[in-house]
Amino acid sequence: MPKLSDAVRSGKLVGNLQAQECPSRDILKHVTGRWAVLTLIALQGRTIRFAALRRTIGGVSDRMLTQTLQTLEADGFVHRQAFKVVPPHVEYSLTPMGEEVAHHVRVLADWIEDNTGTILSTRKEIAAE
Repeated sequence: MPKLSDAVRSGKLVGNLQAQECPSRDILKHVTGRWAVLTLIALQGRTIRFAALRRTIGGVSDRMLTQTLQTLEADGFVHRQAFKVVPPHVEYSLTPMGEEVAHHVRVLADWIEDNTGTILSTRKEIAAE
């Protein structure tokens, strides 16, 4: 009997995040990490160079942004366009699938921003108990 992960990879089954061996968990980890969320949101609807993207995402190091972009590119969410010029010129944008996942991540991020005050108040109340 084939493993669940093999069946999902072959396209015979959809992902099942609750199943420990399902590859959808890796994808979830890739798109919900702090830097991935911020990268997806920053790239929404635009093409941008690496340095401008790094400035947009406060606090991310070159190394972390590079790793995040490589992971999102490998998953098919980010398109990397390298121009053969001196000095090197590379632009990043979202693929159609990347735009779709960015939309969903953006909804979650907006909810968090809208509810930050309530969440912080709740933390304070629980800590005081």
